[in-house]
Amino acid sequence: MNEILEPGMIVRHPHAPEWGEGQVQSRIGDRITVNFADAGKQVIDGRRVELQIVSVDDAG
Repeated sequence: MNEILEPGMIVRHPHAPEWGEGQVQSRIGDRITVNFADAGKQVIDGRRVELQIVSVDDAG
């Protein structure tokens, strides 16, 4: 599921709900950089964690 993630999408980390919602900054292969409201910028290994999509930014 992570392969559909694009910059601007809003996601949650299923194992770290305390991080709040985060905006995808980039996805390069299995490395997904997300800026979370309560945890700042985090690099996620997409092979180990499947992020949950909250919403898609339609501003573009």
